[in-house]
Amino acid sequence: MLRTALPVALVAAVAAGAAVTPAQAAAPSSSASALREFEGTVVSVNRTRNTFRLRDTERGTVRIKVNRRTRYERIDGFAGLRAGLTNVEAVVKRSNGRWVAREVEISGGGGEHGGDDDD
Repeated sequence: MLRTALPVALVAAVAAGAAVTPAQAAAPSSSASALREFEGTVVSVNRTRNTFRLRDTERGTVRIKVNRRTRYERIDGFAGLRAGLTNVEAVVKRSNGRWVAREVEISGGGGEHGGDDDD
């Protein structure tokens, strides 16, 4: 598929009058890989740098930065994070080479998630 998609992308770029390298034509769009989700246990919290490390069993340990736009659910903000806290989910975006949290929450909040109400 890459063999046919690459020439088509180059032809389309030339037709539009834009200069595109093969690497640019083959690269996925930024919106396709913009957000990522990690879930696991908090390993450590650095309050001065507004970061925490999260051990995701599938992806390893990542350092995540929080800022004033980070939203929290079922947790008392950044102050509620502590080493050893489990079932933490973080939706992050890559920015300037680091993972920046869009949302941090404790997973497994219970409740109904689309199931029917018949018991």
